[in-house]
Amino acid sequence: MTTTLPQRRLPLVIPVAIGFAWLLALLAEVGGWAEGLHHDALLVGSRSLGTTLLLFLIAWQAMIVAMMLPSSLPMIRIFRVISVRQFAEARPGSAAYAGPGPRMLMTAFLGGYVLVWSCFGALAFAGDLALHRAVAQAPWLPEHPWLITASILAFAGAFQFSSLKDRCLSKCRAPSLYLASHYARGLDGAFRLGRGHGLFCLGCCWALMLVMFAAGTGNLWWMAALTALMVYEKTGRHGARAVPVAGVLLLALAVLALLHPSWLPEILGGSAGAGAHQH
Repeated sequence: MTTTLPQRRLPLVIPVAIGFAWLLALLAEVGGWAEGLHHDALLVGSRSLGTTLLLFLIAWQAMIVAMMLPSSLPMIRIFRVISVRQFAEARPGSAAYAGPGPRMLMTAFLGGYVLVWSCFGALAFAGDLALHRAVAQAPWLPEHPWLITASILAFAGAFQFSSLKDRCLSKCRAPSLYLASHYARGLDGAFRLGRGHGLFCLGCCWALMLVMFAAGTGNLWWMAALTALMVYEKTGRHGARAVPVAGVLLLALAVLALLHPSWLPEILGGSAGAGAHQH
């Protein structure tokens, strides 16, 4: 008996999910409700902290699918090829068969990956909440809101030159080597592989994603720019050269925000600028 398996190296649901996430971001921008997805806007009102966090994480998940999954497509492709091949070589019910099918394995892999970024989103939200409380205790800070945004841009720019960035990027740029060293059969193995890949992905991109807190969770232009940068850093032919260039640009934006605070809304976009000033 021959088992028929899909021949696509990339599950159709992956590009569909990415396209749908970008469509939501576009509709939010065009419809004018992107500002409502900003963490500052979510903190305003009578919602409970749990409800606010839940709403933020929903928006965060869509942003992760739109921004981070494209940069992980090489790993996803290789993982699918291996899982499909092993499933084809072992018939269910035989002694060689040792686990679930490719779809369940991919679900477990993506579950581990998304879990890492969800935890980071929750921590970043908690940090932002603490920042709001610190602002309330420092009367001078609300009068200089650009200091916060400039600090985030400067930190993200400086992180581009860090050894941690380089080490994590080296893992993300060589998905075949990483998978060969960490692949294990079964759902648990797939989940651990996705979690490990997610940690290295987080390690090289987390500072850039913090910029989205300054720009706004639903800011389409910054989403597009940062996505293009992260994808090129990991998969582009000259990705290593793009890393310091992006660092210099982010540091320059930080200086510009400090020297010309009135330009901050233009730097970050209209709704983002408004959100940034709410700190």
